[in-house]
Amino acid sequence: MKKSHLVAAGAAATAAAAASVLGAAYGIYRIWFYHSAEPEDTDAEELSKTLPYGAQLKKDAEALEAAPYEPVQITADDGTLLAARYYHHADGAPLAIIFHGYKGFARRDGMGGYTLCKRLGYNVLLPDQRSHGASGGHTITMGVKERYDCRAWAYWAYKRFGPEVPIFLMGVSMGASTVLLASGLDLPETVRGIIADCGYTSPHDICTKVLKTVVPSALMGPIYAVGRVGTLLYGRFDPDDADCRQAVAKARIPILFIHGEADDFVPCEMSRENFDACASPKRLVTIPGAGHAVSYYVDIPAYEKAVTEFLDHCLHPDHANA
Repeated sequence: MKKSHLVAAGAAATAAAAASVLGAAYGIYRIWFYHSAEPEDTDAEELSKTLPYGAQLKKDAEALEAAPYEPVQITADDGTLLAARYYHHADGAPLAIIFHGYKGFARRDGMGGYTLCKRLGYNVLLPDQRSHGASGGHTITMGVKERYDCRAWAYWAYKRFGPEVPIFLMGVSMGASTVLLASGLDLPETVRGIIADCGYTSPHDICTKVLKTVVPSALMGPIYAVGRVGTLLYGRFDPDDADCRQAVAKARIPILFIHGEADDFVPCEMSRENFDACASPKRLVTIPGAGHAVSYYVDIPAYEKAVTEFLDHCLHPDHANA
């Protein structure tokens, strides 16, 4: 074969390989990170089938569904439209901003937090994370960009309610990692505490953890690398550009970490790592027998006690119950 033919064949093989990599990268991006807003399904009867706490889930879902709210919108730092529902319970009361999880929505993932905060008389903001619900965008960045959205909501609250109203940032699963990543940013001085329920340590760590369950260990590195190409090219973000441990190492706001000990999706050890890295006042509470994102319902008394004491301590550092 002539040299020119060899060169042409090599170029064709290289192009084919590149096309295969790009195709795989796009496929991974579409499956894992692309998300179009879908109708929220909070069917109470379906929720009630989740035993043994289905009855409480159904009760909370129906109460939240019936609660009056104000729709609000802001613009993210990158121009993405962000939407939320504001639930007003008392003038001048503290505000809880609760962030939902991956491919979830606020009226499901935030129910436990909403129920408790309403009982305490707090006002509640339930944002739809970017590419979820009524918010814009179509890429889930696992906290890389969502942390800045969290900051944007905190500043919106500061401007709307003023310097006298305490703000608490709360999140479940990806929402927990969102608020942990935001803890390392310049937040309003009125943010008094952060509650992270079953957050992961980093987008990289949770992606590789999930990969372990579906591919041989020898393929994890190459597949993650190809997926990262997809997020960079098609999602315009780098999953390696965020780490909760690095963020909380710079935090000055008190943080309560909560995790179910039976969580087989986001391992409880991830909250322990985040807790160990945290530089601010902190507490870790684990709930025996609780799987992913259901700690509140598995042990409501323990969960409410931990959260209530934490909130009280943040508002009144010298309180006897702190």
